[in-house]
Amino acid sequence: MDIKTLIEFTVNRKASDLHLVVGQPPMVRVNGQLSPVLGQEIITSAINEQLVFSLLSAEQKEVLLVNKEVDFSFETAGLGRFRVNAYYQKNCLAAALRLINNKIPTIDELGIPAICHQVAQLRQGFVLITGPTGHGKSTTLASILEEINNTRRAHIITIEDPIEYILEQKQCLISQREMKADTHSWEIALRSCLREDPDIVMIGEMRDFDTIAAALTIAETGHLVLATLHTNSAAQTVDRIVDVFPENQQAQVRMQLSFTLEMILSQRLIPTIDGSRIPACEILLATPAVKNAIRERKTHLIDNMILTSSALGMMTLEMDLARLVKSGNISLDVAKSFAFRPEELVKLVGK
Repeated sequence: MDIKTLIEFTVNRKASDLHLVVGQPPMVRVNGQLSPVLGQEIITSAINEQLVFSLLSAEQKEVLLVNKEVDFSFETAGLGRFRVNAYYQKNCLAAALRLINNKIPTIDELGIPAICHQVAQLRQGFVLITGPTGHGKSTTLASILEEINNTRRAHIITIEDPIEYILEQKQCLISQREMKADTHSWEIALRSCLREDPDIVMIGEMRDFDTIAAALTIAETGHLVLATLHTNSAAQTVDRIVDVFPENQQAQVRMQLSFTLEMILSQRLIPTIDGSRIPACEILLATPAVKNAIRERKTHLIDNMILTSSALGMMTLEMDLARLVKSGNISLDVAKSFAFRPEELVKLVGK
């Protein structure tokens, strides 16, 4: 068992992930489903150390042994780029490798809403891509950045842990910074980026108080900020951002968010009838009514605002799922399993 063979298998199967866990054979995720790598033996602790350590630099290995986990990325010539999280479980080394396509798909190729073309034209504001892990947030961000790169002359700074998609310099000047390799902390990198003359700042993941506060400040100073967050819906995203701050700062944060927010896109990758996956999205646009609801602590009204504002380009997850059911891409049963409000979905499909 060697890492190159496993990587080749992952790429050839068009899998999204490769998992290495002691006591199991190597596992790949294809179209959302896990299956073992055929012909491979059960991974032992010694084998896994050999596989994972072969990917690590001396510094990364030291971080792993001290912290019991490490994020990094690597590229294999002719095969592709991988984002890796190495970690310990049951006192044994394990790893999850995410395959990153060399080619960044376009907005249209991804099948995400066409309104994302408008995001690529924004000069300032705050745009959030949300959803569970493994549902395409990073790819959506990369497709928007690639459109900016093809159509505008601007300075794009990305701050990631680790760098996923490599942006080639086209129309834009590109600066991609990776945690540990290029900067010591999110807080320092985000504070410094304002001195680096950015037009667009992409934050790979807003993790905590410091990254969210810095993202709001950068957007407030007239830059376009794109970021991801692990939340399920637009309303939950607003609440998560506000709730991370102390209570005495929350009114100010609501004000900042209402001034800077442009769009929240919450997405899922849904299994299709033909065995692939397709995105379904919820879209919140920051209309005056939405901004007022954020300022006035009325985020419970956001879902209804989305429902009644489809003419403006907003869309509930159920609306998009219903569209995919009617077009024959996904089954109703699968759509219902992903819907927040299955009864609403059934009504929409029945129309």
